[in-house]
Amino acid sequence: MLLAIEQGNTNTMFAVHDGQRWIAQWRAATESTRTADEYAVWLSQLLAMAGLQLGVFNGCIISSVVPQSIFNLRNLARRYLHVEPLVIGENAELGISVRIDKPSEAGADRLVNAIGAHMAYPGDLIVIDSGTATTFDVIGGDGGFEGGVIAPGINLSMEALHNAAAKLPRVAIQKPQRVVGTDTVGAMQSGVFWGYIGLIEGLIERIKAERNGPMTVVATGGVASLFHGATLAIDHFDSDLTIRGMLEIWRRNSKTG
Repeated sequence: MLLAIEQGNTNTMFAVHDGQRWIAQWRAATESTRTADEYAVWLSQLLAMAGLQLGVFNGCIISSVVPQSIFNLRNLARRYLHVEPLVIGENAELGISVRIDKPSEAGADRLVNAIGAHMAYPGDLIVIDSGTATTFDVIGGDGGFEGGVIAPGINLSMEALHNAAAKLPRVAIQKPQRVVGTDTVGAMQSGVFWGYIGLIEGLIERIKAERNGPMTVVATGGVASLFHGATLAIDHFDSDLTIRGMLEIWRRNSKTG
């Protein structure tokens, strides 16, 4: 039994794998000050609802982009799961080449996505992850991480628009029926939604032109589903990209450990 913990800037996902399939997934708001004891209380209740308990695990893998939280997540694994966790960026061998100027700067989430995408799709890839930030990562045909683009996430942009302009309200992000809005809310929704479609299509076009070859585009992340059907530039929407990558990293390290 494996517990995979994938922590982004906004949400933290806990997923349980029984050796054959993922049998449970839960999400919590990311709070960097949450202690191991608080995690244990929350997680034990959810496990009980699924007929499980903290003591069933014989492995734990952690991917986090919030460094100050790793200490507490590691203590959760040690104190309550009684296992030594595998932490991306610390004691985990990824088995891929990181071909950028400063490999240590590549975020754990981006490397995990690279592995998850390479497992499922052949050839050169562009992986779009829509979260707090929107990242466009280039993965070589051999699975190597070759760099990418980081842009503000769609929710971050909407929040910044509301906070910086006194008369602009906070609105829900959704696909508007028209490009040209006839009221303030419609205009804001159109600007953010279609503006991001323009961002996605423009960057994909430029990346492909720079690479000068065919590439498969895969989108993941909590916001990616918003763009489904709105653009032909994305070939696949894959919500399991990250946990597939984490499982593969765990298996690679289990074989070498």
